[in-house]
Amino acid sequence: MSTVAGLVPFTSIDFPEHLAAVVFFKGCPLNCPFCHNPDLQMVDGQGVMSWQEVLQFLQTRQKRLDGAVFSGGEPLLQSDIVQCAQQVKQLGFKLGIHTSGVYPDKLSEILPYTDWVGLDVKAPWDKYDMLCGRQNIALKVQESLKILLDAGISFEARTTCDPIHLTPADIVQIASDLKNMGVPVYALQKYRTFPGDKNPPAQLAISAFFKPENLISVQNLYPNLIIR
Repeated sequence: MSTVAGLVPFTSIDFPEHLAAVVFFKGCPLNCPFCHNPDLQMVDGQGVMSWQEVLQFLQTRQKRLDGAVFSGGEPLLQSDIVQCAQQVKQLGFKLGIHTSGVYPDKLSEILPYTDWVGLDVKAPWDKYDMLCGRQNIALKVQESLKILLDAGISFEARTTCDPIHLTPADIVQIASDLKNMGVPVYALQKYRTFPGDKNPPAQLAISAFFKPENLISVQNLYPNLIIR
């Protein structure tokens, strides 16, 4: 059964143009040094609530929320995540998925029940193995992007601008590669420190990504670039 690590009852920012609840699932196959949810990387012990309790909560929010979002960790790691998606849809909610794109087969399986996907592109392709702690992950992410493009589903690719591990030139490279693939929507996310952050970057370094001179090349590729 799915291991639920948390539930945010209301959000207006995690599912574009929708009011939603966010369900966090525990477990992720990656070991990114800039992970903002390191406590959710390991699959161990019990969740904070059962999936049945999540469904009971969602039943109380029918016609009050537009949708639900599966996040993590990596939600597609859960063996029964497709069944969870089916149950959310049966309640009349739209479904958003936050994923790292490392499980393209599971992504294909869950797409018929999904209305929107936010896919994290963590680094330029040649830095993936080093930063994610596993081999050949970039190929999996590229496959997931192609699946989304072929499906015609609404989605965004997004990158968190961590100045310790990425540079403005890296962001331009990512944007160029995504544009060449035909990815229509790209978002840049500011690095935000979090409790337990062992090596927080300086605020000036975080802000440097978003100086006009560092953004111009990305905005030339993506005039409607999202910054959050």
